[in-house]
Amino acid sequence: MASQSVATGQQGLPPVDIKPLLMKLWPGDVQVEPREIADTIAHFFTNQVTEAQTASLLMALHFTKMDFRADVLAECARAMREAAASIPVQELREAIAKRGKKEGQYHGGLCDIVGTGGDSHNTFNISTTASIIASAIIMVSKHGNKASTSKSGSADIINCMKPRAPNVNVVSPETLTRVYTATNYTFLYAPVFHTGMRYVAPVRKQLPWRTIFNNLGPLANPVEDVLEARMIGVGRRDLGPAFAEALRIAGCRKALIVCGEEELDELSCAGGSLCWMLKETTPGGEVTVEHFKVHPSDFGFNTHPLSEVSGGKEADENAEILGRILHNELPESDPLLDFILINAAAFLVVSGVCEADSSSMGPGDDGKVIEERGPGGQRWKEGVRRARWALRSGEAWKQWQSFVDITNEIASS
Repeated sequence: MASQSVATGQQGLPPVDIKPLLMKLWPGDVQVEPREIADTIAHFFTNQVTEAQTASLLMALHFTKMDFRADVLAECARAMREAAASIPVQELREAIAKRGKKEGQYHGGLCDIVGTGGDSHNTFNISTTASIIASAIIMVSKHGNKASTSKSGSADIINCMKPRAPNVNVVSPETLTRVYTATNYTFLYAPVFHTGMRYVAPVRKQLPWRTIFNNLGPLANPVEDVLEARMIGVGRRDLGPAFAEALRIAGCRKALIVCGEEELDELSCAGGSLCWMLKETTPGGEVTVEHFKVHPSDFGFNTHPLSEVSGGKEADENAEILGRILHNELPESDPLLDFILINAAAFLVVSGVCEADSSSMGPGDDGKVIEERGPGGQRWKEGVRRARWALRSGEAWKQWQSFVDITNEIASS
């Protein structure tokens, strides 16, 4: 148990007593620097803090609502990334550059789409599906884990895919470059990269509330140094501004934070969604956050109640549906397909690829860019056009199969 081993910590590191910080966080006029909280949380990852004090800090952050503050999120996400396994940045950049996916205002870098979860809607694995679809066009680094609040997390559905599942456990800092020589898609299984989280997991499971780590996961992609763009869904609208500012503090230059008006951590197919978009005022210049709303009609779709979009299924059932989607077997009128295409389109939009003046994705692409702009000045319908091509052309399935093949090849070598 962690509480028994904390006396020596990881690699013989001494235990750390965090009582002084806990006393400062007693409800009232809290005066604590975000860096102090982050530096303390860093000791969690080396098993230097007892379970009792770990739980106390997580509870204190929850009840003081400091786990919703942008500066606290930014600092703690930094600490979490620094504690993660080291990435071979230069080698990875070279491998990505060889894929040659640069187009429009997309520079060919890695992109991630992820949600905080915990929105209680238990919908289909939208961000996972959107990530695979988008990999037909851009380089994707999907950061994910097993379910904590739903029946089917991103790792759960991926591990149930037929006819053969990928081996996500072999995707590591040592193999990332090799994986990206074979495919545009990679799934980063969080426990492989954030090994120190194993000391925190038992404490989180015993608490009845969501903790700061539910918010840090989407901000702690281990390939941060080569991440060009990201789309993050938040399950509470009051987290939108905090996430946008946390990303801006961390130096992110291209991101889209979304929250369905039903407190959904995706773009909603049932009605409006709130958006916070990080944009450069000029290339390399100041980054600003623009707030606006989008509606399914901005993507060319009608609305569908969330009850119609296959929520709440077990991982193996969702995997079967995902397989049908990637084989383009769902009718174009299927509400679930609309839901997925809305989110895949927005992911492509935030990457910058939809700003291309021409299009030459491959066979089946008519090259007719949809230049119409909607909320936020973005080409949402162009994103849909590209996402549809990814399915119709079979390119999304091809990238997925390449990921399956290379991970199983690595596992058997």
